[in-house]
Amino acid sequence: MSNTVRILGIDPGLRFTGWGVIACRGSALTYEASGRIAAQTEGEMAARLWDLASALDHIVATHGPDEAAVEETFVNTNPRSALKLGQARGICLLAPARSGIPVAEYAANQVKKAVVGVGHAEKAQVGAMIARLLPQAGKVSADEADALAVAICHSSHRRAPRRLSA
Repeated sequence: MSNTVRILGIDPGLRFTGWGVIACRGSALTYEASGRIAAQTEGEMAARLWDLASALDHIVATHGPDEAAVEETFVNTNPRSALKLGQARGICLLAPARSGIPVAEYAANQVKKAVVGVGHAEKAQVGAMIARLLPQAGKVSADEADALAVAICHSSHRRAPRRLSA
């Protein structure tokens, strides 16, 4: 398909990282693939981050996205947890970038607003809209739904700078 852009959406997490790939042709969206990377819960942080990076490298190589989008980290009240999540998020930004893929970032409220219509939507609402917008996806985990929502958000925002400059 010409003029089709494949977008990888990533919902970072240290325990579970959701990912989803959609194809975007104009305003038409098609589900390609999605999954959830389950990191080991024990062991050295470096090994856990290595596993995450390896899994994301495999996803990028397998699905060949043209662009990627990552959800920004939710501010956590526990500084130690926020730091660990930030490290995982760094890996999520790095994996597509080192393959030469442009990476965008979106706040959680921006993602929810793009998919559900309100910035403070519940996870169940996001999941319901993913099922409606991408019925080919079938039943997906909450992490996958969030990642697909990030990809959908990017599909609607990626053309904005070009529209403004035109």
